[in-house]
Amino acid sequence: IEKFKRLKNEGNDFVKMGEYEEAANKYSECMKLNTEECTVYTNRALCYLKLCKYEEAKQDCDHVLQIEDSNVKAFYRRALAYKGLQVRKKNMAGI
Repeated sequence: IEKFKRLKNEGNDFVKMGEYEEAANKYSECMKLNTEECTVYTNRALCYLKLCKYEEAKQDCDHVLQIEDSNVKAFYRRALAYKGLQVRKKNMAGI
């Protein structure tokens, strides 16, 4: 539990510094220790959104919503992921 908290806090610190790749890695390490903790998934989804990894963000939000079907952050971030995927699709169509 202590290692999980430490990794999560390190991830949060990276987010505050705008280091989203490093933060996502910390949250991924947290998930190896506890797959049921929804906040690390929504936090990692935020990182993926910042990195324009919309499909990965959507998958993390989908996972959270399977556990907590009323998680507002997961719904919101999944909507942002869908929006990012739509914009990418339109841009690809224009190429």
